[in-house]
Order: sequence, then C-alpha cells, then structure tokens
Amino acid sequence: MEGKLYTKTPRAWEALARPDGLDRRAHTLLLMANGRRSLRELSRLLGEDVRDLAHELAAQGYLQNTQVPVLAEADDEAA
Repeated sequence: MEGKLYTKTPRAWEALARPDGLDRRAHTLLLMANGRRSLRELSRLLGEDVRDLAHELAAQGYLQNTQVPVLAEADDEAA
C-alpha cells in the first residue's frame, strides 16, 4: 500500500463545513487526512482500503499529496 501523505485543500475545508455535500466515507477520510497519516494508516483507522477514495478525492481537488520529492542534484551539491 502506498505511503503517500495527503492533506486537505481549501475546497475540502469548505466541504467539511457542509457535511451533507459528501458521502460519509469521503467526509470521514477528509477529517482524518492531516498530512501526517499515510494511506496505510488511514486505511487501518477507517477499517478499509481508502486508496481509491483518496485518489478520487485528490482528483476532485479535496486532497493534495504533501510529500516533497527529493532531488538527486541537491544531494550531489551537498557532497
């Protein structure tokens, strides 16, 4: 399972203020996504695999990946 970290976007915060706009699973996942929990941890906490739902919510602009890619050149310059 992926180790991506997702956090809420401004659109998610707006949606959470109006819980009738999302189904219960999406609403719960948005509440739990804090940028520190991996998809694996979120799945464990919610008792189901949430990868597909997380990808769907990200595609709709509710979640964003918080991981910053590590660039090889930056490591080379430090050496």
